[in-house]
Amino acid sequence: MNSRENIVNKLKSAGVTPTTQRVEIAQILFARPQHLSAEQILKMVNKGHSTASKATVYNTLGLFAKKGLLREVIVDPTKIFYDSNVSRHFHFFNTDTGVLTDIPVDAIHIDKLPELPQGTESSGIEVIVRIKNS
Repeated sequence: MNSRENIVNKLKSAGVTPTTQRVEIAQILFARPQHLSAEQILKMVNKGHSTASKATVYNTLGLFAKKGLLREVIVDPTKIFYDSNVSRHFHFFNTDTGVLTDIPVDAIHIDKLPELPQGTESSGIEVIVRIKNS
């Protein structure tokens, strides 16, 4: 269960101070595996008992991503989703509906990567398969 107490403990374990607004944002994000934009989260938080500014939501999402609590999925330069599923997986992005859905990691096989530039190391692979309605 994602009770308030569990959320507070999850935030503390990640080194995040559990302010009231951070806890409310986390409760929305961790209610179930989902992909939400900052605007969607802002609307959901402000529909509840308190209000949060746009800056607070964006700063909190950035902090949660930095601490590994969620994943930023950039589908284009103007559209970022925050994914509560931080396990390895890939995504479908429906360009008609704007919906992002998971693809299990074992559904895509990457056999070979190019040689990395000298002095670098891989920090991950992001695959977004863009789809549209037929």
